[in-house]
Amino acid sequence: MFSGIVEEAAKVVKAERTDGNLQLTIRSSFANELRIDQSVAHNGVCLTVVELYPDSTYRVTAIQETLDRSNLGDMTEGSLINLERSMVMNGRLDGHIVQGHVDCTAVCTEVEEVEGSTYFKFEYDVTPELVQKGYMTVEKGSVTVNGVSLTVCDSTSRSFRVAIIPYTFDHTNFSQIKVGTRVNLEFDIIGKYIARLQELKG
Repeated sequence: MFSGIVEEAAKVVKAERTDGNLQLTIRSSFANELRIDQSVAHNGVCLTVVELYPDSTYRVTAIQETLDRSNLGDMTEGSLINLERSMVMNGRLDGHIVQGHVDCTAVCTEVEEVEGSTYFKFEYDVTPELVQKGYMTVEKGSVTVNGVSLTVCDSTSRSFRVAIIPYTFDHTNFSQIKVGTRVNLEFDIIGKYIARLQELKG
């Protein structure tokens, strides 16, 4: 379980395909605090640490299903990737409840500077059936973009905007997002449960 508060935009030092999987080696300031089998969110995708190295790097494996549903397959050497370790349950929930299960990807279609913040517009494609299951955004609701917990504005059935303050821009890979960039989305789990209850009620 995560909160969507990114700890670090870390650098990918190696991205290697093996047997259909993607092996990502990442250099992180907290790599020496990790352990094998620990869960870490990478651009919002929960992955397991499988190898630790003495040079402040570690390795995770993304299987094909993960690559099909996320933008991790776009990662190359030098890419920045947002990292968050799992949530400590005795602390404050500064973001919102994030599972680390990416629902789909979206594409950035607009970047606009507005009074000190940067507005990003994202468009995504989901079926009406998935919308009925809660795969959608709502005005002033929560959404996770590349693992970052954000508040939705200008929500439509296929798009939304988020406002990024300078701190978030500088400390996540939003600094590398431009028109055409593909990002990971995780819709609000509470909305999914409500949609499921409504579905069961008929």
